[in-house]
Amino acid sequence: MKRNVLEYLEYNAARYSEKAAVTDENKSYTYSELLSLSLRIGSAVAHKTDRNKPIAVLLEKSADALGVFLGIAQAGCFYVTFNPDLPKNRLAQVQSVLQAEYIITDEAHLDLAEDLIEKDRILMLKDLTSSQEDLFLLGKIRSRAIDTDPLYANFTSGSTGVPKGVVVSHRSVLDFIDVFAPMFNIDETDIIGNQAPFDFDVSVKDIYSSLRQAATLVIVPKRLFSQPAALLDFICEHNVTTMIWAVSALCLISTFHGLEYRTPTDVRRVLFSGEVMPYKHLKSWMEHLPDAQFVNLYGPTEITCNCTYHIIDRNADYSGGIPIGKAFPNEHVFLLNEDNTEITKAGETGEICVRGSALALGYYCNPEQTAAAFPVNPLNKAYPERIYRTGDLAQYTPEGELMFCGRKDFQIKYMGHRIELEEIERAVSAVHGIERCCVIFDEAKQKLYGFYIGDMDKKELHSALKESLPVFMVPNSLVQLEEFPLTKNGKIDRKQLLERKKRK
Repeated sequence: MKRNVLEYLEYNAARYSEKAAVTDENKSYTYSELLSLSLRIGSAVAHKTDRNKPIAVLLEKSADALGVFLGIAQAGCFYVTFNPDLPKNRLAQVQSVLQAEYIITDEAHLDLAEDLIEKDRILMLKDLTSSQEDLFLLGKIRSRAIDTDPLYANFTSGSTGVPKGVVVSHRSVLDFIDVFAPMFNIDETDIIGNQAPFDFDVSVKDIYSSLRQAATLVIVPKRLFSQPAALLDFICEHNVTTMIWAVSALCLISTFHGLEYRTPTDVRRVLFSGEVMPYKHLKSWMEHLPDAQFVNLYGPTEITCNCTYHIIDRNADYSGGIPIGKAFPNEHVFLLNEDNTEITKAGETGEICVRGSALALGYYCNPEQTAAAFPVNPLNKAYPERIYRTGDLAQYTPEGELMFCGRKDFQIKYMGHRIELEEIERAVSAVHGIERCCVIFDEAKQKLYGFYIGDMDKKELHSALKESLPVFMVPNSLVQLEEFPLTKNGKIDRKQLLERKKRK
């Protein structure tokens, strides 16, 4: 039984040593080169720190970044992507939680790294890649490794205004990928076109499916996601066969009728997730790729990528919505009502809960939120068993599949990200001159609205928020009010605010 994701790389470096493992615009590594790179980086990191420590990676999405991830795993540590596209204040928040001893970066991002950590705690990529392998040290580290050691942490939105670090173990990734990749027939002939940023767990499926199956991972340049024609040219020219993409990225192409410009005929499967796929966009993709398989995937970061799937039936009627489907093998997905009683009948709404070894270890240095989100299974009175309560609502269809029904709290899914509306409200309230605010999500239009009372001009507030929040958390529209409408209980009337916005 595998205990470490590096076994994927080592096995295929022996079988396919000269095959391209990963390629980006500027660089490509074969399987043997990627293994060698990881050993050099891992040796350098291992001489700096102890096992199971977080190492921040402040690099653009690239072949080198993947080598750094695997090098950190070689050192027995876990990696945390610091996306350079995020505001400096946001990265500082993440570092305040993570307290990473070291940040790995390059010349292009050195100034930003120096704002986040002491200079002597910055490890330069060029120095790591030119290090000597210390196989004795790495062998000693591996001999002590167990499968529940952490592999990576992804930071997501937090209701307290501070991002939460979801820590995922080797075992959880192995458990999921060992099912996921074979289930959808990914093999060594595949070329996986990576769309997702490396701090977004959709990329975990790209990376580790490639490594497990000896496929080739092609990293699509992020700038192309604002250029549909150039994006399609890139996909076609690189003969991409597999797209494991966020819904918003697929809709970018279909919205601008990109498939009429050029169809990526090599694509054999399209697996989408992150938010509800609009059926007209799915139809457009299916019409242009008549022989490809399409799969709707569901699952939050905390359960390691996905816990349910639904393979699209081209003859089915999806006018009532696309199901999120049934559970992956070795994952138990079930519904609980407000009394913690399991729902089994079709048409009744309950909270989606998950149990199984794919669950994350919890939130980094946050035992309170970990206990709340990963409680003991109320259905199991015999022994303690952790589950993850997603906060998502669903119903069973008459066919026994799950249909997503929204959220039970103020967390939303927007542009593929799970966002706590309270975190945005805290950021707005923290801006000087803002007295009060309320943020609302229009699910039908997929838009964020920010209502506020204060002296600041809307343009000024928008600029201020871009300094503290990721771009996907900045409201699409800001509305200045003299006072908020209230419910009879004295709370802000969110429904009235949304209706007011819809009428305009």
